[in-house]
Amino acid sequence: MTDAIHPAEVETAYQVIGIRQDRYDAVDKVTGRAQYGADIRLPNMLYGKVLRSPHAHAIIRSIDTRMAEALPGVKAVVTAADLPTVSDKLVSAGEGGATNLRFQSDNVLAHDKVLYFGHAVAAVCAINAHIADEALALIKVEYEVLRPVLDVREAMKPDAPILHDAIRTDEMGQKGSVPTNVASHIQHLQGDVDRGFREAAVIVEREVNTAPVHQGFL
Repeated sequence: MTDAIHPAEVETAYQVIGIRQDRYDAVDKVTGRAQYGADIRLPNMLYGKVLRSPHAHAIIRSIDTRMAEALPGVKAVVTAADLPTVSDKLVSAGEGGATNLRFQSDNVLAHDKVLYFGHAVAAVCAINAHIADEALALIKVEYEVLRPVLDVREAMKPDAPILHDAIRTDEMGQKGSVPTNVASHIQHLQGDVDRGFREAAVIVEREVNTAPVHQGFL
């Protein structure tokens, strides 16, 4: 049995990788002297809090912010009604991607519907975090809860709940006439695919789950 060699003892041409690094901030952190963002106090600083939807899919019938606005120490309360109307168009998001400005605005603060649990509905700013939390509790939101969409395959079915009422499936430039959760459908075909399957010696079918894995630790 050979003795284990610590990575720091291995010869390397790198100055960072494989080298034990000195933690110059370690003493400040373990003694409590280190300051983080939440420790900073500036003159006239305000604190913001966001009210989020408890529902995965719901129509917003009304938002009453009057009690929150009247609370001493509250400086502002914002809902989607305070945001400018954004046109429904695609713009470049860089690196070949595109984004819909309307959808981006709706994600900042929900306009007519909430589309996921935690969707931002309103925001407040106050002179301290405690008053901001109290103001959130005073905002009254009336929801009409809808059936949520929890699975991709279920979302593509004709009877699935529609998330965005304005979306029509784009089939190579031809848009459908009914609302759908499928924004676009593109096929890339070459040769006789059916014949290829019939004459194939082996056919392998599988699905890959690309959803992120969430792990919990005690």
